[in-house]
Amino acid sequence: MQNTVLMVLLLAVTHIFSQECDNTLTGIITDLHDGSPLVDANVIVAGSEIFTQTDLDGKFKIPNLCDGTYSLQVSHSDCLTQGFTVRISGNTTKKFRMEHHLEELDQIVLKGKSSGENTKTLVENQLSTDDLERFSSGSIGDALNSLSGVSSLNTGSTVVKPMINGLHSSRVVIINKGVRMEDQEWGAEHAPNIDINSVENLTLIKGAGALQYSGDAVGGVIVANAPNAPVIDSLFGKTLLTGATNGRGFSVSTQLTKTSHNGWYGSVQGSFKKFGDFEAPDYVLSNTGVVEGNGSFTIGLNRYDHGFEAYYSIFKTEIGILRASHLGSAQDQVRAINSDVPLFIEPFTYDIDPPKQDATHQVARINGFKRIDGLGKLSLHYDFQRNNRLEYDIRRGDDKDKASLDLELDTHTLMLDLDSFLNDDLRLKTGLMGSYQNNFADPSTGVRRLIPDYDKYDFGVYAVADYQYNNNWMFEAGARFDYTYMDAMKFYRTSLWESKGYDVLFPEFEVRKVGNQILTNPQLHYPNVSATLGTTYSFDNRSKLFLNYSVASRAPNPSELFSEGLHHSASRIEIGELDLNSEVAHNVSLSYKFQNEVWNISVNTFVNTIQGFIVIEPTGVQQTIRGNFQIWEYRQTDAQLLGFDWDVSYLFAENFRFNHQFSFLKGYDRIQEEALINMPPVNTQNEIVYQNPKIKNLRISLQSNYVFMQNEYPDNNFEVFIPETGTTEIVDVSTPPDAYHLLNFSSSITLRSTNKSKFTVGLDITNMMNTSYRNYLNRLRYYADDTGRNFLLNLKFNY
Repeated sequence: MQNTVLMVLLLAVTHIFSQECDNTLTGIITDLHDGSPLVDANVIVAGSEIFTQTDLDGKFKIPNLCDGTYSLQVSHSDCLTQGFTVRISGNTTKKFRMEHHLEELDQIVLKGKSSGENTKTLVENQLSTDDLERFSSGSIGDALNSLSGVSSLNTGSTVVKPMINGLHSSRVVIINKGVRMEDQEWGAEHAPNIDINSVENLTLIKGAGALQYSGDAVGGVIVANAPNAPVIDSLFGKTLLTGATNGRGFSVSTQLTKTSHNGWYGSVQGSFKKFGDFEAPDYVLSNTGVVEGNGSFTIGLNRYDHGFEAYYSIFKTEIGILRASHLGSAQDQVRAINSDVPLFIEPFTYDIDPPKQDATHQVARINGFKRIDGLGKLSLHYDFQRNNRLEYDIRRGDDKDKASLDLELDTHTLMLDLDSFLNDDLRLKTGLMGSYQNNFADPSTGVRRLIPDYDKYDFGVYAVADYQYNNNWMFEAGARFDYTYMDAMKFYRTSLWESKGYDVLFPEFEVRKVGNQILTNPQLHYPNVSATLGTTYSFDNRSKLFLNYSVASRAPNPSELFSEGLHHSASRIEIGELDLNSEVAHNVSLSYKFQNEVWNISVNTFVNTIQGFIVIEPTGVQQTIRGNFQIWEYRQTDAQLLGFDWDVSYLFAENFRFNHQFSFLKGYDRIQEEALINMPPVNTQNEIVYQNPKIKNLRISLQSNYVFMQNEYPDNNFEVFIPETGTTEIVDVSTPPDAYHLLNFSSSITLRSTNKSKFTVGLDITNMMNTSYRNYLNRLRYYADDTGRNFLLNLKFNY
């Protein structure tokens, strides 16, 4: 009996020592919520001394393992430690997902970082909290302007509308804390109604690949994320105060957050800013002041398997429009465009008089989620938005204080989303969306309504899958269907209705004639299909290649369809086109990204071919009882936009970094065989940054921004008759302004820092040399220079 037992033990020991232990476990650790990789996560094999960490892509390898079952302990600075059981049989690849909670008051993200949280085959650029705080007295558009490939369509110095690779307005979708903004975004002079101080970080997705957000984002998607609430017992906040010399104003913002270890959290936030007339290097830009007040609060519960959040915000702003842009006659138009200085200059003041715009935007949102075993994360979302826009013209008598445009836009949206991991390598996102929108244009203004009353219904359904084929290849594919129905009631001037041929094209829309007008009831249907297909190839842990093809379909917006009259804050008469069809864009992008301890390189190339591209162009001038204004009309064509942009960051010495950006874009009208209007000129940005954590986190930067002259543009010049002189003159609205070069300085230092608080002081100088220039993409460039030198003092207190 003893010999038998010894023989069995000997065979077992022999089997153990003869077992092949050359297996490798390859793993990737990601955030359970958004799938982003977790860097520097610690992986320990329980009961052994085997230890490793994840790399920049969240990946790790453990070699020399035997067949069998192992227990792993995975920890991360922002996560609770979790245990996993893994069965090893040969070389094994596994994916691990962790409940990720930020426990730091400040999240630091490299500008231009490819986060890959929203789409897997497009490079995503991100602005961190620190980046955004440098623009605390500015806007979302000002901050996004610092990214390559992003420009802005400006109306003066205070209305800044983001433009991605030459596209803006309804072609760029903005998601603010999970809510798609519906704030009359069709207007070229309607800036996003978002308080930059309420945003934790901004993510930019170029192209139409993020189908879970929208199918009509022909230009791209901007995602504004709220601060994360850590699952710990804590009370923290921050206050920012900025004073500026140009505009002689200030801004203040404060935020307070309470969190608990049981998942409950709540926060309140508010901001206020006030500026008077801004100034060009040689004169005051009269009536360009701004007053803005914002507030929001959030309450929610965040647990592993379920959670909810309720959110409310209000954004209110009053913005003056350059007084010199509203002129009295055709002769004034010619004089203003040919003059080096505005025709109207008054001393500095904080008063904001007509022409001006007054906008109030409210958002109420509630959403919840539930993780269901075997199914995934199910999320339900409802939001309500109310946007009230008032635009004031220079009026006389009893109407001088009455708005000339009064629009109230209500939007209800309901969304249901499911995020499922079908296996370790395959993830599927599906969802449904429905929305109802009502626009009311108050007729009591006494002015022809620019946008009519309408009801709009939208329905969408999407599915997006990403598949990790192996350690090198990732594939992504998705499709979306959207249906839009618009029901409007609009009075047309009979002469315009018949001159456009609408009486022949749309006789079914006619309701009745009233004097020299005709009441119509346009009912329009737009079914749209969008899709994306892409792949990412990882050469190693440092470099990736992204290839994506996407199709985006966008229905015309109400402004493009129905505009008829003076757009007061735009200082122009706009005429829509009722027989517009949906735009269909085919976008191909190829990007490369490399990152190590010294270099950070990102290159993005794209070709965007758009069928039925909707463009608005100047066609003449018209004299009205309110003055003389340019006429801009919508039309549809086929267009092609192509270009590239790159970012290079080089750590050339300890604490010294050189940042370089370059953007090149060309836009062509393929039918008229000419350049498209309002395409961003070539521009380059270079910056030297010194940052030393050992000297109170001292940061100093000097930035050079050179914008070339746009040398490809359409000829939209026209002739006008000048009654005062009896002559005809050409109005040059086409020739772009000269190239310009700006120098900017930025610095900050943390004067006091403890475990619970810190105080940071910053000094910035924009346009250091007080250069006089005009920006081709500033819609008021015809009448005045852009702003001159500005000193900004920034104070930040974290507690």
